[in-house]
Amino acid sequence: MRRKHAPQAGCSLRETKVTRARAAKIDVILTDIYGRKEMEGEEDPVDTLVETILSQNTTDKNSHRAFQVLKRNYPRWEEVMDESPKRIAELIRSGGLADMKAARILNALEFIKKAKGELRLDFLREMTPSQADSWLSQMKGVGPKTRGIILLFALRMPAFPVDTHIHRVTKRLGLIGHKISREKAQEELAKLVPQEEFYNFHINLIEHGRSVCQARKPRCSACKIRHLCSYYSMSIKARS
Repeated sequence: MRRKHAPQAGCSLRETKVTRARAAKIDVILTDIYGRKEMEGEEDPVDTLVETILSQNTTDKNSHRAFQVLKRNYPRWEEVMDESPKRIAELIRSGGLADMKAARILNALEFIKKAKGELRLDFLREMTPSQADSWLSQMKGVGPKTRGIILLFALRMPAFPVDTHIHRVTKRLGLIGHKISREKAQEELAKLVPQEEFYNFHINLIEHGRSVCQARKPRCSACKIRHLCSYYSMSIKARS
């Protein structure tokens, strides 16, 4: 069932409908190009939390390597809490910003342990998405994107996390305002597509950002959604 949304702030009802229709067309085309993405299996929410902290300001390859090293050395998260921040930072050095991320990971684990008596987040599954997001927001260093990833990937709750690729691509497409923040972008993009498309659209936008709509030099000539793109339309006008 498609969810009804309130119009975006500052947009007329007609403008909102047009933007939603364009988002739907983009979703269909990206799915044709990159395939339909379906969630498989279940993720442990604490694993997802730690790996998402490690993913901040680095590549997926580097963050995943750091996560694997951490898990090999400490199969149980309780074991991490017995280590010093310096030792954790040494292990996750490949993920970048190791000292900051080590502190955030330890702070998050300590918060969960103190609040619930064990290092588990499965209790969040019994909450509404809003309640789960609010609970996660109490942890220092756990921002909207991290919370959105935990909600969507681990808890299977409706959320539309916005990373650097999605932020860039959707601004160029004109689905969100040019000056909109990532936090606000999560709210706005969640209004444009039905909940059942959140995961598929999220993943395919990232793939498109990596392979075609790159940061420094977007490959507009190879882009199959350029006819729906505000950035491409403006670049054509600028050259004419």
